[in-house]
Amino acid sequence: MTHTITLIPGDGIGPEVTRAVVQVLEAAGLQATWESFEAGADAVAAHGTTLPEPLLQSIRKTKTALKGPITTPIGAGFTSVNVGLRKALDLYANLRPVWNLPNVKSRYDGVDLVIVRENTEDLYAGLEHTVVPGVVESLKIITDAASTRIARFAFEHARKHGRKRVTSVHKANIMKLSDGLFIECARRVAKEYPEIQYDERIVDAACMQLVMFPEKFDVLLLPNLYGDIVSDLCAGLVGGLGVVPAANLGLDGVGVFEAVHGSAPDIAGKNIANPLALLLSGVLMLHHLEESAMADRVMAGVMAVLAGSVRTRDLGGTASTSEFADAICRAMEAAGR
Repeated sequence: MTHTITLIPGDGIGPEVTRAVVQVLEAAGLQATWESFEAGADAVAAHGTTLPEPLLQSIRKTKTALKGPITTPIGAGFTSVNVGLRKALDLYANLRPVWNLPNVKSRYDGVDLVIVRENTEDLYAGLEHTVVPGVVESLKIITDAASTRIARFAFEHARKHGRKRVTSVHKANIMKLSDGLFIECARRVAKEYPEIQYDERIVDAACMQLVMFPEKFDVLLLPNLYGDIVSDLCAGLVGGLGVVPAANLGLDGVGVFEAVHGSAPDIAGKNIANPLALLLSGVLMLHHLEESAMADRVMAGVMAVLAGSVRTRDLGGTASTSEFADAICRAMEAAGR
């Protein structure tokens, strides 16, 4: 089956890692027509906006996008393209699986977590204004509708993948109305899934426990801001943002799959970036496309290469981006003989 997929190469190292990932996916058997679009600063120069309407129309049509990293200016400049995509397409669920990979140095073994982050509201609604000079107000938006649907997403994911427990992370001891509503919705949904354990952790305590006993957690359910912070913390448990995937999922089967690390402009064009995070996101995309055999093929290739000596510099090796991708393709070919 041939799939039409929206491709957003991104900037910085984005085009390099995207090119490598497309190579591996196609070597695994993916037949795809790629609709490629610029976003971010490159799109502003060409189209006057960070998110051109043809790009959004393409994702609405294909329902699947693979996205490389895009630079977000800090403190000034245009708003985050990631946030803009999530709002424009109502990609309400951010899914971040985190697990140990072979021979990837980390502080912990046996980590196997799934972070489910509400993706459309909370402080990331971006409703900020200056009250008077020197005083800025930012509004935290939590709704019953958004909290309920992300809670249901977490429990459905747990049920589908044989997970045993969902932990809701909050600060309802202080923000009794907003975070209180979030956990109220989670509790209500939890009653519909009696086979799955449900518990709650205050966010600061959860962070402490994650860095002490990560093996005690299974599925974490969080509002937007806490989810952003905790998902990066959990990536640090297994080697960093360069080795974890991410998916942004919405209604009607729409999914944008991305690397969540930065665009690393300091090494752009040098062919030394690690494509693994985007490749693992591509594996999530293959499952989304119901191409699970291809997804398994890619994962087998990744595991075989990581078990050997070929690895990029951030993983302690000397392989270039393209050499790492070539090695995975060879491993898949060898396994298929």
